[in-house]
Amino acid sequence: MDKQKKTTPNAYKISISINAVRNLDEITGYIAFINQQPLNAIKVGDAILETIHRIEQHPYSFKECDLLPTKSKTYRKAVCKSWNIIYKITNNNILILGIIHGSRKPSKLKILKKVK
Repeated sequence: MDKQKKTTPNAYKISISINAVRNLDEITGYIAFINQQPLNAIKVGDAILETIHRIEQHPYSFKECDLLPTKSKTYRKAVCKSWNIIYKITNNNILILGIIHGSRKPSKLKILKKVK
């Protein structure tokens, strides 16, 4: 009566889309320059990068993105502070699609399906 568990391969190749890099730059830039909190911007940026590292280690430990449902559950969402990190798992590859604040409209997430 063994239940099959979805095991993760030892090594995943992680890629960060230009959209996600732009999102991270906008987030840290806004905190540092508009809010005038440069140390907080560094902390938030480091926390997001640490979460991306955890995604690389255990991509299936995060919930499926409920706004981008698929049968194969390829779209996932990791939450870091107030931001949602949306990523896609295919074979042994992980693509970080975008980093969106949790208060943004859900329609913004659907655009991420087109990110490559």
